Amino acid sequence: MPTYVYRRPDGTTFETVQRISDDALTHDPDTGVPVQRVLFAPAVHYKGSGFYANDYGTSKGNKQLEQAASDGADAHDDKFRKQRAERQKAEAAEPAPKPAPPKAP
Repeated sequence: MPTYVYRRPDGTTFETVQRISDDALTHDPDTGVPVQRVLFAPAVHYKGSGFYANDYGTSKGNKQLEQAASDGADAHDDKFRKQRAERQKAEAAEPAPKPAPPKAP
């Protein structure tokens, strides 16, 4: 369950664990004063090359990004297709294990 931060009118904050489906608190459970939920900016992770070079986007930059994305996805898919084919080939070449003979009492 997520932890939410609430701010009291005097500026102090407290944390509470709530379900996502629960309504936001309107009053502090300890003191009864009104509170507001504090929102934080989400964590964003930019991955890939060229982010700073293409901040504002140009038609040339967009074409290059689309081509790079297309090439990268194709290369990634090809790699996994080859691995899958090699694994299937190895499994087909291996004889199935024989069951163990029953133990004598």
